[in-house]
Amino acid sequence: MKLMMDYVRPYMRQLSVGVFIKFFGTIMDLLLPWILAYIIDTVVPLRDRRQILFWGGIMILTSIAALTLNIIANRMASKIARDSTENIRHDLFAKISYLSASQLDKYGVPTLVSRLTTDTYNVNHTIGRIQRMGIRGPILLLGGIVVTLTLDPVLTLVLIATMPFIVVTVYFISKIGIPQFTKLQEEVDHLIQVVRENITGARVIKALSKEEYEKNRFSTVNDVVVQAETKANLTMAVNSPLMNLFLNTGLTLVILVSAFRVNAGTTQPGVVVAFMSYFTIILNAMLSITRIFVIISRGLASADRISTILSTPSDLTVETEDTIETDAFIQFQHVSFAYQEGQETLSDIHFSLKQGETLGIIGPTGSGKTTLIKLLMRLYDPSEGTIRINGRNVNSIPQEELHSLFGVAFQRDILFADTLKENIDFGRQLPLDEIVRSTDFAQADEFIDSLEDGLNHSVHSKGSNLSGGQKQRVVVSRALADEPAILILDDSSSALDYQTDARLRRAIVENFTETTKIIIAQRISSIQHADYILMIEDGKTIGFGTHEELMQRNETYREISRSQMGGAEFA
Repeated sequence: MKLMMDYVRPYMRQLSVGVFIKFFGTIMDLLLPWILAYIIDTVVPLRDRRQILFWGGIMILTSIAALTLNIIANRMASKIARDSTENIRHDLFAKISYLSASQLDKYGVPTLVSRLTTDTYNVNHTIGRIQRMGIRGPILLLGGIVVTLTLDPVLTLVLIATMPFIVVTVYFISKIGIPQFTKLQEEVDHLIQVVRENITGARVIKALSKEEYEKNRFSTVNDVVVQAETKANLTMAVNSPLMNLFLNTGLTLVILVSAFRVNAGTTQPGVVVAFMSYFTIILNAMLSITRIFVIISRGLASADRISTILSTPSDLTVETEDTIETDAFIQFQHVSFAYQEGQETLSDIHFSLKQGETLGIIGPTGSGKTTLIKLLMRLYDPSEGTIRINGRNVNSIPQEELHSLFGVAFQRDILFADTLKENIDFGRQLPLDEIVRSTDFAQADEFIDSLEDGLNHSVHSKGSNLSGGQKQRVVVSRALADEPAILILDDSSSALDYQTDARLRRAIVENFTETTKIIIAQRISSIQHADYILMIEDGKTIGFGTHEELMQRNETYREISRSQMGGAEFA
């Protein structure tokens, strides 16, 4: 509830006006039965047609006023709910964007997607309904009771006797229902995860003819969601029949008592008619309040999930300046790292590079090559050791400043549903000539020039309308644009043929002399001309040096070179 109040607070002025209008619209509704009772008991016995028409006209005007005021108030409520939710969604998206890689791993993409969509919708629904039904319902309930007290206190007290049963019922049902809605949202997270996996892996599923298996897996998860939602809704659905039971029991008693009182002459027939109308109003008000409890239960569960993300503190805080004088531009000083405690991914990595030098990294899949890059970019903090750029500890460099140093082409990089130009520019507002030059260096100009609309060619989501080699060259173009201080190519030429790969490497060497380059590759030919080559296996350094040095003293490196290129070429 605190989350919703924090985001509604800027709209308190509009909210107050809306409540004021809703209040008077509801009062108009309450006046109608009272006017009807007055006509029956006072005006009709006078047999004055003009009086009847006059008060009938008053009832019509009151009805029109009630309708108009309620419509205006509801529109204002919807606008406040819309604007508040827009701000919540914006802040939540911004927070998710700045979560560290370890925090993203902790929460998982499916639950973040669910909180950004389903949960924000539930909060929107709650904010809107509270302003509409949450204000109107209590006013009708309390106002109906007050008016009926003025008409006949005895009959009203009979009706009020049912209220304690209603309050206790609502309390216990809400107490049980809120945790069930929280559990429901967790199951929705799991459902989203399965759907994302099925969509992402659609080609693999079709290739292996696993459609039926995935249908069954989805059906199982979907059934769990249905069961959780059914359980939560059934719990909250108990409200309505119990409310009807209590209120209709009260109505039965009211009718019995009123029959005796009319017979005794202590109550007027018009009062009984008005009382029945007010009873209907009170009944509907109570049902509205119980529905509000259902909506609030779901909304509070969602708001709590959103608050958890918004209140998550950053685990990559910028620490105090820690700078040393050094000739090295990039330094790894005995760095170790583990994704899970007790299972080291990298162990005692130690090397340094001067500005403009090139480091090639080679090793089997899962050896920790990409993890090393993530530590350099401070997507994670090392468990032990220090990483420095130009003498500064990376944990003392603000994130925006740190990441501006890099041009990166990740192993599993992504292209967005936009033009080639926008995918390369990536919101940096780069001059067109820089974008064209980067495509030339990345050897992407060959296929871009063959396209009818060139750089304005539309790319489908994830680059599905481009070949593997074309996607890699566009990603490398993005990394080369804006001439980064540190260029990272993480296995970004694996889909290129040897000739194109050689031209790409030559262009980088000739045109990025001041850029420090880190190249992760599976092929020795992609890194053999690097100033240094780092060999990693099981997270440990098993070789470091130039190509010639490793060929002379590292048997593993020699075996890889023989298997890939033939021993004669490196003799």
